Amino acid sequence: MRTFVHTADGVSIDLVYDPGAAVYDSSADPSASPSGDLVFVIAHGFTGDVDRPHVRRIAAAFAQYGAVVTFSFRGHGASGGRSTVGDREVLDLAAAVAWARGRGHARVATVGFSMGGSVVLRHAALYGPNPPAQERAHEGRTEAGSDMVVSVSAPARWYYRGTAPMRRLHWLVTRPEGRLVGRYGFRTRIHHRDWDPVPLSPVEAVPRIAPVPLLIVHGDSDGYFPVDHPRMLAAAAGDHGELWLEPGMGHAEHATGEELLSRIGDWAVSRAG
Repeated sequence: MRTFVHTADGVSIDLVYDPGAAVYDSSADPSASPSGDLVFVIAHGFTGDVDRPHVRRIAAAFAQYGAVVTFSFRGHGASGGRSTVGDREVLDLAAAVAWARGRGHARVATVGFSMGGSVVLRHAALYGPNPPAQERAHEGRTEAGSDMVVSVSAPARWYYRGTAPMRRLHWLVTRPEGRLVGRYGFRTRIHHRDWDPVPLSPVEAVPRIAPVPLLIVHGDSDGYFPVDHPRMLAAAAGDHGELWLEPGMGHAEHATGEELLSRIGDWAVSRAG
């Protein structure tokens, strides 16, 4: 099923729903959606979208464990707006989660990769029980919150330029010629304005996620963010977070193999029970 949802700030978001392996309530209307089961809401990385093969592969893997919602962040694919590279994208994820809950799913696992990994962390903090004072507008929005969070290959802090891929990414985002490459080369429309104010960073968000279960996954061969990033996130999470540092793994969706996806699926199911 494919549809469009609208964010709190009015952006149209392209969304795809797959009921996957969800168990239907036989006493309900046979045309209705699953009720009370697990749904994975997938937050893709920068320059991804719902139609990219690597996003569809991730969705197919998690469909073995429950229903799956994929969507294109603003500025990506058929969604409206322009990318803010992890800031306003929290509203996109919140709209997708609220839509999934509207389909009757009682347990929501948000799974994000790279930029999407930072978004699921900030989303869980802003729509959870402990939002920061400057974000009180998100309080009480439990219909858009998550029940478990998986962040894969996420940065811990903003403005990191310590690797060549991140220096290239900053050129893409901050320079007019880079944004042209993003638009026509990667189908990604990037907003020209700087963040104002600078959003809550992932490492600042993590302590506010508890008691929601949190899994941090990172490759020890990640070419974008070295292992100090996941270690910072895990330290900030304390006892309520879990870190999987994967030997030989690179960055984000392309580096996430089937065996790892299966382990993540099992982790989510074990916490949904």
